[in-house]
Amino acid sequence: MQLFELSKGWPKEERYALTDQARRSSRAVCANVAEAWGKRRYPRHFVSKLTDADAEARETQAWIEIAVRCGYIERDAFYELDDACEVVIGSLVKMMQQPDPWCGPSALTREPERPYYICDPGQ
Repeated sequence: MQLFELSKGWPKEERYALTDQARRSSRAVCANVAEAWGKRRYPRHFVSKLTDADAEARETQAWIEIAVRCGYIERDAFYELDDACEVVIGSLVKMMQQPDPWCGPSALTREPERPYYICDPGQ
């Protein structure tokens, strides 16, 4: 969200290049982690989606480096964002190297039962 807020002030000519790319890659990290969690019953699929999240986090780092070099963000904000990326990447790498605590038999990784309601389409 910090990157999103900072990118609001970037030049209009960067809207379809740097701004959209940085926003897309940063959001894709979260989306890929969510997909990995949904696939945690299958360790290889879990690690594959975490690999995608890792790649997106690294892409985000590249975009924020370009933004600071272009003068669109201050160095202090850059270091804060870069450090946050490093924490995320480090966590993803650890999870990929040791997926077992996160994965397991489907009986152990099942979400709690929730009631599902079927709506009458005519209502």
